Amino acid sequence: MLIAKDTVVTLSYRVSDAQGQLLEASEAPMAYLHGGYGNTFEKLEAALEGQAVGFATTVELAPADAFGERDEALVQTIDKKDFPPGVKVGGTLRGVADDGHERIFTVVKIKGPQVVLDGNHPHAGKTLRFALKVTEVRAASAEEVAHGHAHGAHGHQH
Repeated sequence: MLIAKDTVVTLSYRVSDAQGQLLEASEAPMAYLHGGYGNTFEKLEAALEGQAVGFATTVELAPADAFGERDEALVQTIDKKDFPPGVKVGGTLRGVADDGHERIFTVVKIKGPQVVLDGNHPHAGKTLRFALKVTEVRAASAEEVAHGHAHGAHGHQH
């Protein structure tokens, strides 16, 4: 079966920065519903369209095609007293940015009574190389198409 709209694609992946430093690698295969559902980056879908099990490729994405440019307005300093005890660098919390959108903030620095939070994705502003290998392609179920995402072992669980 070839990758096309309304197929579930399972793949392994490795993500490196432009200098080749490994940033992330799949420990288990990842499955997504192919066909413009927003489950993966558009340029990755385009590279996989029409391919089959065993296909491997590397796709380089500019920041605009991946996690976007860094936005320094998403870096905020908050009083440590406004956090629960035990706040640590690297911890995350869900909050609302100044633009009103919900975001995940990462604690990047604790400086005395101040905590610095960053609402940017950790890979924002980076050119990324995705090394992909297709391990399975199957027709999506009607329920997966209706829900707009893959279900099952490597997809979304309900």
